[in-house]
Amino acid sequence: MKPQDIVAAKSSLWIFGYGSLVWKPDFKYRRSQVGYIQGYKRRFWHGDNFHRGNDESPGRVVTLIEDDDATTWGVAFEVSGSQLEESLKYLTVRETVRGGYVTKMVDFFPDGDDRLPVQALVYIATADNPLYLGPASPQEIGAQIAACRGNTGHNLEYLLRLAEFMRSSCPQVEDHHLFAVETAALTVVSYLLAAQ
Repeated sequence: MKPQDIVAAKSSLWIFGYGSLVWKPDFKYRRSQVGYIQGYKRRFWHGDNFHRGNDESPGRVVTLIEDDDATTWGVAFEVSGSQLEESLKYLTVRETVRGGYVTKMVDFFPDGDDRLPVQALVYIATADNPLYLGPASPQEIGAQIAACRGNTGHNLEYLLRLAEFMRSSCPQVEDHHLFAVETAALTVVSYLLAAQ
């Protein structure tokens, strides 16, 4: 479903963020809620040659990989009225044109007891995308992240802000992949600093 079709059908919409959107949405929204989606795992398997890397040295950012047993935590933002069209226009450039992501509707479960799920739009990079880098060990991913920067900043900042979000907003969740990549990247950085 195209974002413009969603606008035509709804007066408000939830948008689920699981990467940089959790700390830097850059669009106006009515409210936000920490929570999770099911059936997907977050992985640093997508390349970024604009925001956190370049053509010669793409950074690594997260996408979602289907996995029936997995849960991914993040933030959903409710947009309504004029915010709806503005946010989707902005995200189409940020995620689809520059990032190579496609959109899907998923069930978002707000954190807390007795909260009913809501339908949310999510952006997912697929394996048939030219920027898709695929699986690698946490050590390889961490080393790549430690070395890359793009127009928005250092790839390491992206990783550290995502890890900080998880620790502060979802302290009960152990995101093994994220924290293993963080440890590997910080190890590389400490070696580089020690070598100076």
